[in-house]
Amino acid sequence: MASTARPRAGYLGPEGTFSEEALLASAIPGAVQPVPLTSIYEVVMQLRAGELEWAIVPIENSLDGSVSVTLDLLAEEADQLQIVAEALLRVRHSLIASAPVELGEIDTVLSHPQVPGQCERFLRHELAHARILPAASTAEAVRTVTSQARRGQAALGTLLAADIYRGTVIREGVQDSEDNETRFVWLARAHDEVAPPLNAAVAWDWKTSLVFWGPGAERPGWLVRCLDEFARRDINLTKIESRPRRRRLGSYMFFADLSGNAHERPVAEAIAGLRALCEEVRVLGSYLPARDADGGAPAAWRAP
Repeated sequence: MASTARPRAGYLGPEGTFSEEALLASAIPGAVQPVPLTSIYEVVMQLRAGELEWAIVPIENSLDGSVSVTLDLLAEEADQLQIVAEALLRVRHSLIASAPVELGEIDTVLSHPQVPGQCERFLRHELAHARILPAASTAEAVRTVTSQARRGQAALGTLLAADIYRGTVIREGVQDSEDNETRFVWLARAHDEVAPPLNAAVAWDWKTSLVFWGPGAERPGWLVRCLDEFARRDINLTKIESRPRRRRLGSYMFFADLSGNAHERPVAEAIAGLRALCEEVRVLGSYLPARDADGGAPAAWRAP
C-alpha cells in the first residue's frame, strides 16, 4: 500500500510563530506536515540531513533588514541547499500577557531579537521603563509569558500564539508601520527535483539569488567590476548587501538578488564573468518571486 504520509516542512517554532503563518499562508492546505523546530539553524540542518523535504525561513524584513543568521547559513550550506520559492507575510505584532495588566505595570518584554526594532515607537513611548529580553521566537516568548504568569511580564508576538497559549492581548498592531512585511524563502536540498506544493503558481519572471567573495575585494574598483558583469547585460540587480565572512576584520561576502534565471544565457554569462573575478560564487537558487499586491502578486501567497 502506498504511503499517505505528508512531506515534512520545517519552520522556526513553536506553534504560533510568523514562520508558521508564512508556511500555512503559502502552502496548499493540508499538503505538507508542518514541523516546528527550535532555531533557524536546526531547520536548515534537518533539511540538509534529509529529515525534511522542505523548510521555510525568514530572510528579510521591510523595517529591520536582513535576517543575518539565514544569510550566513545559506552562504555556508549553499552547495547543499537551494532557494526554490519565496513568500511575503504582512506582519502585525501584538503585546500579549498572561492576564489583563496596565502598561505601567509591565517591567519586562520578551520577543525574538528582530522584533523590538520593528516596534521602536511603541516601546520607546509606551514601555520605556521596561527591559527587553530576547527569546528564540515570538511564539516562545508568548508561551513563556503565559506559562510563568508573572504580572509584570509581557511578550511581543502573534495573535495566533495568543490564541494557542491562551494569552491576553493587551494591545494589537504595535509595529511601527502598517506596511511591515517579512520575506520568507522556501528551501530544498540542491538535487531534489520536486517543487514545494505552493497554493499559487504563476509564470512571473524569474529571480536569482547568489553570494560571492574574493581577494579582489581589497582592490579599488573590484566590486564595481563585479556588478558591471550584470549592468552591461541589462540584468537588474534588485538587492545587494555585504556580510562579514567571520574570518578576519575587513573580509566580506556579498549577497545579490537579480532578475532572471541562472540558466538563461545573459544571466549565465554574467555569473561566468563574475566567477573570473571572484574566489567563490554560489548560486543560492532561481525561483519565482512573490510580488506586492499592487504588482499582481497571487493573494494566496500573502497572509491577511
